[in-house]
Amino acid sequence: MSSLLFTGLLLRGFVLGFAIAASPGPIFFLCVRRTLVQGRLTGLLSGLGVATVDGFYAAIATFGVAALTTAFVAGRRPLAVVGGAVLVALGVRILLERARTEATATVTGRGLAWAYLSTVGLTVTNPATIISFAALAATLGLGTSGSFVRPALVVAGVLLGSAAWWCILVVAASLLRARLTPSVVRGISAFSGLAIALLGILAVLSAFSG
Repeated sequence: MSSLLFTGLLLRGFVLGFAIAASPGPIFFLCVRRTLVQGRLTGLLSGLGVATVDGFYAAIATFGVAALTTAFVAGRRPLAVVGGAVLVALGVRILLERARTEATATVTGRGLAWAYLSTVGLTVTNPATIISFAALAATLGLGTSGSFVRPALVVAGVLLGSAAWWCILVVAASLLRARLTPSVVRGISAFSGLAIALLGILAVLSAFSG
């Protein structure tokens, strides 16, 4: 495989992964809120949970696993109900919770694991993510036939592109955190909780429309 083709496949996946991750949604608010309240590492692991699922869905689309793609698209409504309900509960919990502004040293390993696994679960049940990769299946798979390495490069690019977006977001939020007063952080936290809850309600409603 030529270096030009290698770079082209990796870059294609990177651009698509970055673009999908940068689409506004509940995880954006969740990641920003966690970074501001719990620190950079918690925000980063939250973002990497999303990137993991983006890579998973990209693999299904790129390797042409049509049966799985169809199954996920067909099941998007129950997934939207489950994911939306969890988002509503999470948003309400944030609204009721007193935002913590202590140093990140208080974050435990269990809390970091939860930060990663929770966003994995939320992204898996996000119908927008499923539809995005189903719609991009042809683009992702273009020029990847006849080899295992070619689709693997596209998937790696998607994973890297998504991870790059979350790293940029978390670094920006952590730099902002150092400039904000505790009262402003609490205000942003409350706004994030409200946004997450509202987006969860919209996700549930979308499952029963159309």
